[in-house]
Amino acid sequence: MSRKLASIQRIWKIEPIEGADRIELAFVLGWQCVVNKGQFKPMDPAVYFEIDSFLPIRPEYEFMRASSYKNTELMGEGFRLKTQKFRGQISQGLLLPVSTFSEIPHDIEVGADVTEILNVRKWEIEERATTGGTVIGNLPRSIPHTDETRVQASPELIKEFAGLKYYISTKMDGSSHSVSIDENGFHVAGHNYEYKDDGSSDFYKLVNEHSYKEKLKAFAEKEGLNEFTVQGEFCAPGIQQNRLKLQRPEWYVFTVMENGKRAGLDRMLEICKELELTTVPIEEIDTDLPDKYPTVEALLERADGNYPNGGKKEGIVIRPTEPVFSSTIGAELSMKVVSNKYLLKNNS
Repeated sequence: MSRKLASIQRIWKIEPIEGADRIELAFVLGWQCVVNKGQFKPMDPAVYFEIDSFLPIRPEYEFMRASSYKNTELMGEGFRLKTQKFRGQISQGLLLPVSTFSEIPHDIEVGADVTEILNVRKWEIEERATTGGTVIGNLPRSIPHTDETRVQASPELIKEFAGLKYYISTKMDGSSHSVSIDENGFHVAGHNYEYKDDGSSDFYKLVNEHSYKEKLKAFAEKEGLNEFTVQGEFCAPGIQQNRLKLQRPEWYVFTVMENGKRAGLDRMLEICKELELTTVPIEEIDTDLPDKYPTVEALLERADGNYPNGGKKEGIVIRPTEPVFSSTIGAELSMKVVSNKYLLKNNS
């Protein structure tokens, strides 16, 4: 499911900001945004733009030029939305009245995705300049995108964990990389692209050093698999400021797929042990998440922490121990909780 970077949402609460005459807090989904005082009232519909959105150049966004304007070779010109702080309050995203945009139908429903209508893109950094290499194509069919839904964007996901056994893993701060075997051979990919083995990819160097191609091929043949995919976070000096304080590259596996199906926790751990792969740290295994962490705020508190040898932890990822389909996100149930303290510290 593609991410709703811009959507129609209802503002469910407005709160004052102490000492502020011109701004106040508006709450939408599990997020809070700083808005102009009196601009909205509770239950008003609005266009909500998530953090990590990249908005095109147009007059409606010019008020953000001083704080958000970017011009890069990869993305071109536009306005990048990131977590900011005003008068001591976190603001995550942008809220604008629906009437701001003439191209949005007046009878549009709450929840509607207007990302394409408003030409909003996801902010991307120059992956090729760090952990990439020579691009030979987009992601192969056997390798899915690794974007996790933030709990603030879909708070209702918490209730979907009711009665389920779940696990919480550490969200490692690096770059998403995958290896896969399918009918077209062996693939090495980053977040968006497949790479060539020509000596220019740091991750491919790790793959070759540890003989992952041979290991995956042997395992797939032994298990009778037509497709076998392993996905993880590639962390190393030079990537994301190396907040784990690593001295050498490491790959932390968070997903294993057999013939297109995600393996459960026990199966993933079993496979990784056999292939001598390191998994992301498993912080907690329990049952009935809503009883223990009933709100977004409780999960945000749970997400705070530090890496063992590094800086502020990015957050956590929560999944059932056995895959369960979520009708909310149209995919297997999973969500990430990114620490607000991490976002502020790292200007994200």
